[in-house]
Amino acid sequence: MNEKKLKNIISQGESLTIEFKKAKNDLPLNLFETVCSFLNKKGGEIVLGIFDNKEIEGVNPKKAELLIKQITNLSNNPQKLFPAFLLEPKIVKYKNKTLIYIFIPISSQVHKTVGQIYDRSADGDFALITDTQIKQIYSRKSTEYSENRIYPYLKESDFADGVVAKVRKMMRINRPEHPWNNLSNKEFYRISGLYRNDYNTGKEGFTLSAILLFGKPEVIGSAVPHYKIDALVRIDNTDRYDDRENIRCNLVETYDKLMAFVAKHLSDKFYLDGVQRVSLRDKIFREIVANMLIHREYLNAYPSTFIIYKDKVVAKNANKAHRFRELTPGNYEPFPKNPDIARIFTQIGHSEELGTGIANVYKYTKPYSNSKNIIFNEEDIFITEIPLKKSTEKQNDTVNDTVNDTVNDTVNDRQIKIINTIKNNKIVTINQLAKEYNVTRLTIIRDLKKLKELNILKRIGPDKSGYWEI
Repeated sequence: MNEKKLKNIISQGESLTIEFKKAKNDLPLNLFETVCSFLNKKGGEIVLGIFDNKEIEGVNPKKAELLIKQITNLSNNPQKLFPAFLLEPKIVKYKNKTLIYIFIPISSQVHKTVGQIYDRSADGDFALITDTQIKQIYSRKSTEYSENRIYPYLKESDFADGVVAKVRKMMRINRPEHPWNNLSNKEFYRISGLYRNDYNTGKEGFTLSAILLFGKPEVIGSAVPHYKIDALVRIDNTDRYDDRENIRCNLVETYDKLMAFVAKHLSDKFYLDGVQRVSLRDKIFREIVANMLIHREYLNAYPSTFIIYKDKVVAKNANKAHRFRELTPGNYEPFPKNPDIARIFTQIGHSEELGTGIANVYKYTKPYSNSKNIIFNEEDIFITEIPLKKSTEKQNDTVNDTVNDTVNDTVNDRQIKIINTIKNNKIVTINQLAKEYNVTRLTIIRDLKKLKELNILKRIGPDKSGYWEI
């Protein structure tokens, strides 16, 4: 949130998706009525510290941090908001005043505050009182999002071994204070929307989003027979391919496979973002890969493809278009196609806050490719094109993100690949690395020992429950 965007929000005034509230020293009593209505309708933005007539009073700067903490805690309290939906408010400065900005995405669930369902109209928030109104909102949510489809006979045994534990471990590493970390698996499924009751049909069970995130390949294939992602390289053999990976596993493992495919075929280079050394390639393609997975319309049989050409990378995905146009920073509104899947990806660090992805791609593609000829075209098929330099030959400078140039000559190709794997999966095991690179466990142990001696890798925590840090 910057001052220019905030000025634009204030100039628009209150609307279906914008709400101002006075909050000098305390939270407004009706704050969560608006939070609830935004979640249930189209999402929206709340700014605390402004009157309805756009007059800016501000929030007491000494109370701002406390109010932020209260909002975060209350949003995760099922007695206040059910199902809970963790909000991340931000303190912003505007014309020497302290304000609090809250972005609220549309949710695929129906939310209540203090037992009451609220919806949104141009006139503001209103409570749903009649059975007809309540049934209509449940029906609307179930038809808007295919990820909500319930599979009553699906069991935890249908999930791939270890994938739920992996996700929860990644969440603890990425967000140590996240309130979901203390939940049982059963509570985690419910509060994240992966297990739900449909009060319109009476069905109860795991949803399509749970199958896609955690399911075994055969289970995913049964629920969504056409599901697959084709990752191709077409540089020399443009009629067919130079390399191909046909991916049919769950989304958590698919993300790792696609990022490994990117690391295998696209070079990287040294880059400083301020004083921090970053991987341009990873900054760009983690957004592209995450967007492919969390915004796809999975009931559409159109095949998803990720193709590396000599001069560009093209990703195509089935889409349920919100608007039909080309997207650029500043000319679009964030609209998640699968909010529950998107939320899990955000919590484990695979995607940024909703709406920042396109801005990040534009920011990092210019130094990576010396070009801004980027395409995000939202139609029934969402097409993304990222320009590349003329040469896509793989270079050993993929290690530049993690080691000094003087180290490049002391690590072998397999050790460079191990570094890239760990960059995408901090909790990868020795056995998994040995299997991936077709070597013995002892060989991987020697590789890791050398990388630790060179101060490239560090092990955080015990062997069984810890993780790697570059």
